[in-house]
Amino acid sequence: MTSWVGVRSTVTSTQLDAVARAIRTTPIIDNHAHPLLKPESLGKHPLLSITTEASGDAIDATTASLPHIRGVRQLATVLKCGFNWTSVVAAIEEKRVGSYEDWTAECLDGIETILVDDGLDNGDDAQACSWHDDFVRSKCKRIVRVEKVAADIIKKLGRACDSSSPSDVVDDAFDEFLQQFDAHVLAAIEDPDVVGFKSVICYRTGLDIKAVDEDAAREAFGEIISNFALLDFESLDQESLNDLVVHRTASLIRDCASRQKKPFQFHTGLGDNDLTMSKASPSHLQDFIRAFPTVPIVLLHASYPFTREAGYLASVYENVYADIGEVFPAISQDGQEQVLRQILELCPWTKILWSSDGHWFPETYLLAILQMREVFETVLSDYVRRGHIGWKAAIELVRDVLFMNSNRLYHLGLKFSQLQEESEVDLGPFPSDVELLQVFLKNQSPPDFVRICWNDFTASPRMRMVPFRKFLSLLNEGKSTDIGITKAVFGLLQNDKLLPSVPATGEYRLHPDFSSLMKGPTEGHISMYAEFREHSGARVPLCPRSLLQRAVELGLTHGLTFLLGFEIEFMLLDRVDDSTATRYATLATDGHAWSVARYFADPKVSQLLRDMVSELDDMGIYVEQLHAESATGQFELILPPLPPIAAVDTLLHTRDVMFALATAAGFKITLHPKPLTNACGTASHAHMSISSITGADPKVYEPFYAGVLKHLRGITAFTYSNPASFERLSDSSWAGGRWVTWGTQNRETALRKIEGSHWEFKCMDGLANPYFAMAAVLFAGIHGVAANERLVWGDCEIDPARLTDNDRKELNVSQMLPASVDEALAALKADDDLVKYLSPELVERYIAVKELELAFLRDMGDEERRQWIMERY
Repeated sequence: MTSWVGVRSTVTSTQLDAVARAIRTTPIIDNHAHPLLKPESLGKHPLLSITTEASGDAIDATTASLPHIRGVRQLATVLKCGFNWTSVVAAIEEKRVGSYEDWTAECLDGIETILVDDGLDNGDDAQACSWHDDFVRSKCKRIVRVEKVAADIIKKLGRACDSSSPSDVVDDAFDEFLQQFDAHVLAAIEDPDVVGFKSVICYRTGLDIKAVDEDAAREAFGEIISNFALLDFESLDQESLNDLVVHRTASLIRDCASRQKKPFQFHTGLGDNDLTMSKASPSHLQDFIRAFPTVPIVLLHASYPFTREAGYLASVYENVYADIGEVFPAISQDGQEQVLRQILELCPWTKILWSSDGHWFPETYLLAILQMREVFETVLSDYVRRGHIGWKAAIELVRDVLFMNSNRLYHLGLKFSQLQEESEVDLGPFPSDVELLQVFLKNQSPPDFVRICWNDFTASPRMRMVPFRKFLSLLNEGKSTDIGITKAVFGLLQNDKLLPSVPATGEYRLHPDFSSLMKGPTEGHISMYAEFREHSGARVPLCPRSLLQRAVELGLTHGLTFLLGFEIEFMLLDRVDDSTATRYATLATDGHAWSVARYFADPKVSQLLRDMVSELDDMGIYVEQLHAESATGQFELILPPLPPIAAVDTLLHTRDVMFALATAAGFKITLHPKPLTNACGTASHAHMSISSITGADPKVYEPFYAGVLKHLRGITAFTYSNPASFERLSDSSWAGGRWVTWGTQNRETALRKIEGSHWEFKCMDGLANPYFAMAAVLFAGIHGVAANERLVWGDCEIDPARLTDNDRKELNVSQMLPASVDEALAALKADDDLVKYLSPELVERYIAVKELELAFLRDMGDEERRQWIMERY
């Protein structure tokens, strides 16, 4: 199997579509933006500014920037015009002359509400905050820019004084300034239309805010007032006054009686050339943050290019939140993806907000939303594919960042209601079963049947089929799609013989997992894998799929996530019909051997293998490799890495697809571990890696695999679960050997280390229930991490069967794998820690079923048993 370092795995298309749909349909609380221009003022400001912070002569070079080129392409697509700036400008002019309000509504589509900072310069050119209400779903709210408040008060007081005013008058004016400023901030705190404050001190004197020096501030104020008539005063440029204004605002927020403190936003990072970039990093705010621990502080604009600093501050200070606005559309697509990745490296997504920083032109809102959705889908889908985050968690992240976090932080009290898409209805905070089915069936014909599948204690694939018409009517009527199954289901052998201690009474409910939807395995069918529940909804301890889910959840509590990928070794056989039954015979050989090309000499075999890969590809299962194995008619098909549940679901479904295609082509597939006495056996090796951030650390993966080796004899009860399994078990045959050990790139050891945390588990075959097998492996590994097990086995570089006694002592290779199912079951029963993880009830039932199965198989002759197993596996 190819290396997993940096590999992108696949998940079900339904799960990825659900994430993408959440990104498209989550309403946006734009937590920081600015007003649009009045129509008569549109010509006063350059349209080129929609993708850049440049101004003056520098703006002309914008047309040669990646953000501009991307913006042109996206606007041209929406406007249906030529893909050049001239055509885009002309098309926008047509919108302005025509129904500009309709165009504005289109640009702002998807926004729930805007928190408007209306303190920009040239404010007379802009629409009032309330004007924007007509274009969003909920009333817009104001963000008060404190430097604008201070400047307006100073202008008013400056006009009342002159250069001849005595010093006491100037002192009185300063006191009056403080009183009026405090009154304005306190009024804003009480004003329900104001939800926060903003500082642009980053532009004025930088974010290295000093402690208040009121004497220096009084002196700076006096200089302004005394020379007011000579100054073209528009903004605060005096460090002491800026520091005073910011501290005073934070103090008033802190000291207000309300428990719901209104947030204080700070411009950080990216901006026009008024700011000093060296003072724009949010790290300068650390002392200020510590001084006001109860004041919610929002670091705006992704703090670009200081995004990691913002993520750090938001992660370690309870009162700090990171906004990732303005970079959409002000930097390139690659840059935007890096911003999202960097903020998620460290920062909890419950501390991340989104904004457009839209201003003047509606196109700024449109581009911000389009690009945000594109980047979110790229990055989050990648994380889901690689198992860094589950698909449901990705949806939760989207809804938190775009809506929930701002709704909580700014105390908006808005009800979440997803956006309508293609006439579909709002079905709640996570995609419902109906939604998942709608997405899955999009652009394809309705199926005839829905298969609801499970794998039992003997690894027999079982299922119930429901006509699609009936299944759809249940969904449309709001009824449950779970199915009643006898509780005897976990006491049956392959021939339905029932364990005597298990009554045929009682009923479980089989709940299909719609996130596992897949086409096939035959035309007109779709399939889902399911978990057994009690009527109360509680998990059934005996359910194999639920057991693996429990292992995954336990891993998460230790910060561990996993990827699994399976090699499907299989043998193609000819069907031979005699007077009594169908028997199976080996294919005619043209010198079949490992990785030879001549198996293509039989066009029927070649076509079958081609059909397998093609059919699986159409189902969203992307085969990584396919090659001939050693025995005649034996092949190996390699599946991609996936999170554990999806990996096992995909393994079982792939086998069903392969079996169906082989049968249709006149062949028989078997997974029998040793179908030919004198030929290479057939396995189902599992590749695994720890995909969480710490997984590459030997301090994490070595204890994990130490745990697997420590419990390997007990694990074998699940992975070598049939007497035929031990017919394959041998030394010096690339079968994983008979010894409990590991080795780097050693195919004769039970565990083969490939690279980092990517190891191959070799002692498993196709007769194992893979839910049980992988749950046992994960539980053992997690126990190793929890107990900080040492990897006391040395790296075995040769065939362990050829080690000398001294070699075995040096490498600690002393235990052998069980030599029979009986011995494996005894090892499982004696492994108290593993039994505790799996649950005593499950282990007791599993051992009882296996003992009944063994008694049944022992009554058969060798050839009868071989044929019987090949019929079923």
